[in-house]
Amino acid sequence: MKQLIERRLRNTKPPVDPVGAALARMPDGIASAWFSRPLVSAAVLIPLIERDTRFSILLTQRTDHLNDHPGQISFPGGRTEPADAGPCHTALREAQEEIGLAAESVTVVGYLESLAIVTGFAVTPVVGFVADNAEFAIDPFEVADIFEVPLEFFLDDANHQPCERTVRGFTLPFSEYHFDDRRIWGATALMIRGFTNTLLNK
Repeated sequence: MKQLIERRLRNTKPPVDPVGAALARMPDGIASAWFSRPLVSAAVLIPLIERDTRFSILLTQRTDHLNDHPGQISFPGGRTEPADAGPCHTALREAQEEIGLAAESVTVVGYLESLAIVTGFAVTPVVGFVADNAEFAIDPFEVADIFEVPLEFFLDDANHQPCERTVRGFTLPFSEYHFDDRRIWGATALMIRGFTNTLLNK
């Protein structure tokens, strides 16, 4: 699996203009309906941890009081700061701040396409292998919990629940997963689906 992930992501690069790249992928007319102001560039880390020769994806449960995506399942990440050198820098910095994951414990393997989300962000997913002995220390203000889901769970189409959502007048396809008692949906599910489709070459 590690070799497959490396092969599929080997030639991927972060976008020079994440906002422009995210908007270019949107169907005609949606951007003007969804966004009344410029998108904010952001990045997330998709952390892959090898456990007994099998990979899992680490996810976070956001706290309920946050302004953006309260209580939702997400990847560690956040908005780009002026000092950030690019999406990789943003994702690793945010992972350090939110879950105490040291950048030295992450080997970045590639990038997924930037995604415009309705809350006004252009998010670039950064995929990285996390050392199996990495230590974590969550920021209780932002993160209620961290947990892992086997990558095999997301690769199994039986666990993918395609759905539709109507957002500001546009009905679009979305993805959803239910793992134990956790609902994984929204942008996080779309990014997971994009990652698994990349691995499966769909």
